[in-house]
Amino acid sequence: MSNLHARAVVSVADPEPIIAAVCAHLCEYDTDIRYDGGAHRIRYDFGSGSLRALPEAIELEAEASDISGLYHMRMALAAHVKECAGAPSPEIVWVGDGDDIETPPNFRPVSVRKVRDITPHMRRITFAGEDLERFADEENLHVGLIIPPEGGELVWPKVGRDGLLKWDPDKPAPALRRYTVRSYDRAAETLDIDFVLHEDAGPGAAFARRAQPGLAAGLAGPFGGSIVRGRDWYLLAGDETALPAISRFLEILPAGTPGRALIEIAGPQDEQPIGGGAIKVEWIYRGEDRPGLRLSEAVRATELPFDAARPHSNSPHSNSPYVWAACEFNAFKAIRNHLRTERGVKKQDHLVVAYWRQGELVDRAPGND
Repeated sequence: MSNLHARAVVSVADPEPIIAAVCAHLCEYDTDIRYDGGAHRIRYDFGSGSLRALPEAIELEAEASDISGLYHMRMALAAHVKECAGAPSPEIVWVGDGDDIETPPNFRPVSVRKVRDITPHMRRITFAGEDLERFADEENLHVGLIIPPEGGELVWPKVGRDGLLKWDPDKPAPALRRYTVRSYDRAAETLDIDFVLHEDAGPGAAFARRAQPGLAAGLAGPFGGSIVRGRDWYLLAGDETALPAISRFLEILPAGTPGRALIEIAGPQDEQPIGGGAIKVEWIYRGEDRPGLRLSEAVRATELPFDAARPHSNSPHSNSPYVWAACEFNAFKAIRNHLRTERGVKKQDHLVVAYWRQGELVDRAPGND
């Protein structure tokens, strides 16, 4: 079946700096971007898109094999262009496939079924709802959590002509945050999400603190987030925010897969039982150090079992280790720079992402926005 396609022409006085800012932001998160045929082309698992500079305009194109992928591609392009363009916000109108999208195709209302604390700083919330089978996909571990304002009702989102979510202007808008699905129970139609509890609580942590059975929320997705399979050895590294993802990886990878899992936490009280199989789980206590410092040092001190810089023997995945890390933004930059410039680890052999940034009032949760 042929791909679905949508296009938008965005009027802006100076398109080049906006496109450069969008691409620079996406490159921070290792998004696949290539310049070809006069356009910056972006590729995700769910679809592809492009940004092309025109005289006093930016041409956006989105393509995907299904309506859900097209919806996400349109939204990703529009959101980044608007953010980088600043005020006044440019008008974006998509034409082509997807014109009839009125409500997000991946939205599901849910309610809190159960709340329990795993550690002093980690709270697990079980959500229940209908038609949650889509969130059982081991290739797509992340979901968008739609959080109603405290004391407010859950409002069903609409999709605007710009591809972005719209909310009832007469009601308080919800917050959106991205999290990892910790587990899914097909029989019970429930899924678990783990929340880091911290002092500078954003909407997600605040929601987790007040959560009780019956509290309404919404889920959107799922969105990627799984790990490359079939490697001979793995290094997994992260702080508390990466614990749900690392825990899922340890369950997804074959039991005999060797490697190391380095997890930085505040102290021994934040350890939690996670299965490692042949992958050795090592807890790193942060103490009073800045987040990510000790994690970065541990990654630097880890010896990779193979020469990551040499050509692979038979295929892109043969006889090579894989490094996955998620942490605070400054630690993310230090780890990625070390792997690429000092170790020569190729792009296909690692993924390092920032899940949060110190000093910003954001929830410590996985996300690429």
